[in-house]
Amino acid sequence: MLSKNMLSPDTYEGQVVLITGGGTGLGKSMTEHYLSLGAKVIITSRKQDVLDETAKALDPSGENIFAISGDVRKADDVDRVVAASVAHFGKIDVLINNAAGNFVMPTERLSSRAFESIIGIVLQGSINYCLAVGKYWIKEGIKGNILNIITTYAFTGTAFTVPSACAKAGVLALTRSLAVEWGKKYGIRINAVAPGPFPTEGAWQRLIPPAFADLADPAKQIPLGRVGEHIELTNLCTYLTSPYAAYINGADIVIDGGEWLMGAGQFNQYLAIPEQMWDMLEQMRGK
Repeated sequence: MLSKNMLSPDTYEGQVVLITGGGTGLGKSMTEHYLSLGAKVIITSRKQDVLDETAKALDPSGENIFAISGDVRKADDVDRVVAASVAHFGKIDVLINNAAGNFVMPTERLSSRAFESIIGIVLQGSINYCLAVGKYWIKEGIKGNILNIITTYAFTGTAFTVPSACAKAGVLALTRSLAVEWGKKYGIRINAVAPGPFPTEGAWQRLIPPAFADLADPAKQIPLGRVGEHIELTNLCTYLTSPYAAYINGADIVIDGGEWLMGAGQFNQYLAIPEQMWDMLEQMRGK
């Protein structure tokens, strides 16, 4: 198990990072990692009490985390959070669009409101923050950095979480489009990371209910035979928004142990065939 940060502790000294959904799950892990590298971090989500609890746990001094609630789906709320964050820390250098919503359900059982809810959080939320922070950077002449957290099914599609697949695909298109437009005009870098299974309490309960645990065991679908460790993802994220990745723009980096390739190969299911059966097939082919 990894335990060390890839970058030096002063990599983000003097930098301010805003993370949506930064109070729980992978967002919380990213918050902790950026703090360990010298950053000041703004965390935002809808529940102030959850944010306050995370801030107290990760930064008892209260000097390096600014916790502020807001709804990513509401542009006015996002503008308020951005303005308050700039007022608190003096600037924003990095934006991590991490807020997400998802659940497993056959699509024909969903209402239009279910789509609206997920697309509102994932796609509209990312758009709202890109616009609010991007306009601030453009006005101030700051060459900022955006990292959008997507999924591999943004480009493969997937059954049973169709609203999320639609929303994440939109975020991927947003990433690639703005990387060209804002990269060329303003020197703003924008990339995306597509994680595979990284266990978090909330997402795991929603996406892998106990009754489906054996049927939907993610490790069984991953060539490396295991799920990811949070530090593997946070090391990648902190690298991509650092000066060391200054020439990476418009990329979508997959970190999933080969999971999506496992599902994409037409004959990958043959991995389940035992050696004895291959011997039999080989003998039959020889005849």
